[in-house]
Amino acid sequence: MPELGRVDLAHGGKNPDSIVQMTAAPNLVNAPEFTVSELSSALKRTVEDRFGHVRVRGEISGFRGPHSSGHCYFALKDESAKIEAVIWKFAHARMRFKPQEGLEVIATGKLTTYPNSSKYQIVIDSLEPAGVGALMALMEERKKKLAAEGLFDEARKQLLPWLPEVIGVVTSPTGAVIRDILHRLEDRFPRRVLVWPVKVQGDGSAEQVAAAIRGFNALPEGGRIPRPELLIVARGGGSLEDLWSFNEEIVVRAAADSHIPLISAVGHETDITLIDFAADKRAPTPTAAAEMAVPVRSELFVEVAALARRTMVCWQRGQEARRNELRAAARALPAASELLAIPRQRLDYLASALPRGLKANTHAHFRRFAASSARLTIGVLRGQVAHARQRLTVSGERITLSARALLHRRRERFAGLEIRLQASRLANAKAQRNAIARDLERTHRLAERARRALLTTLQRLEARVTHRGQLLAALSYRGVLERGFALVRDERGHSVHAAADIGPSASLSIEFADGRVAVTTDADRPPASPRKPQAPREKPAAPKRVVKPVDQGSLF
Repeated sequence: MPELGRVDLAHGGKNPDSIVQMTAAPNLVNAPEFTVSELSSALKRTVEDRFGHVRVRGEISGFRGPHSSGHCYFALKDESAKIEAVIWKFAHARMRFKPQEGLEVIATGKLTTYPNSSKYQIVIDSLEPAGVGALMALMEERKKKLAAEGLFDEARKQLLPWLPEVIGVVTSPTGAVIRDILHRLEDRFPRRVLVWPVKVQGDGSAEQVAAAIRGFNALPEGGRIPRPELLIVARGGGSLEDLWSFNEEIVVRAAADSHIPLISAVGHETDITLIDFAADKRAPTPTAAAEMAVPVRSELFVEVAALARRTMVCWQRGQEARRNELRAAARALPAASELLAIPRQRLDYLASALPRGLKANTHAHFRRFAASSARLTIGVLRGQVAHARQRLTVSGERITLSARALLHRRRERFAGLEIRLQASRLANAKAQRNAIARDLERTHRLAERARRALLTTLQRLEARVTHRGQLLAALSYRGVLERGFALVRDERGHSVHAAADIGPSASLSIEFADGRVAVTTDADRPPASPRKPQAPREKPAAPKRVVKPVDQGSLF
């Protein structure tokens, strides 16, 4: 009977053929059951007993320095495998040789497991250097080759613009890097940002990054897409393998050939890639690259205000100095009467000579007018009038022709504009109709997906409720009452577990499957004696543990 109940619970009370299955496969039912913790502990003991002391040679990967707790977490790898490693704080403190990214080392320690993530790892007690890893050696060789070509020379590096109008960013559009850059630019000095989405890890990522750098440089000045004044190549932290795309020659050469100033912000502060040497500026983090790109707007406002105050103070001091100079010069000048004495005397002399000069001037003008009137006749006037009339007629004809030509050109221009406007209006209307149709189709698809998801969720919840109800019915004590048993309770409604607990003339309540009956014990029954509490017995470990509900008491 207990085996039957365990099989039903294991199948959630939904499988009516559980008895047949138990009979057909008794070995599966009788096999011991382990909890996840018990299985993890067994695996941990097996691994630690089998590999209590090992020496492993491999390359350090993913090392970022000690954790805030003092422990170090990284991985040891070779060309075909990788194992997680950990150095505890006390072991790291007494190590003479400290771990570094990319170094090939010989690690001594023991293997163990980490149950929370179901993986095994090596706990290192000591480290010995075994040489530089293959990737680090390849990186150093490539660095020497490119440096010999002059790609890392300081003379090639450009100065960063002080306040660029447009900033181009080459990074992954789904990572946290672009959000950090945009937030930092928004806090410091908002600028227009153009993002060229690329892969920053894996196959083809180096070609995409190089193409993005060359693509920004190929944008024309004054084109439809503005050409950036500054480029930022950014990526978050990672191991040497994760950042290897930025050590490829195609990326380094593209960064060195860029005519737009370029900031490299790859990895964290301790990560070094070859693009850092070819870039015009290296930033320890993507956020620091945004800080290098633009100044702080509030600080500029404060600086401008300070310069304005200094300018006003300097102007006031200059005015005061000039005012003092003017006062000193005024004290050194002679009196006004002394300055005007000679001009006044000259004015008196000229005033006395003015009548004679006026008479002489009038006589000279009279002779000139007399000579001009002798040459001025009616025939000359008529000739001049005719010449002026002819010029006026020619000018009027030219103006008429010019007005007609201008009107004809304007009419042709307006006709062309009308045709273009009509075509543009039709194209715009067609594009809007297409956009509305696409949005409508997308709305229908989303509504259908929402309906299917709602139906799936309701079916899953209904199945859970049914399962819980069947489980509750299977665990209820009323099933035991249906088999002919009864539940005895005292006056306070507590369950009675033994006959010794019942005194003389005690009022009891007996519950059957179909109802309750009140009874009274014999009057000559000896009084109940208190029972000694029994020490809890250790129960044998059961293959599976069934938890009883809290409100279910004993049957007797």
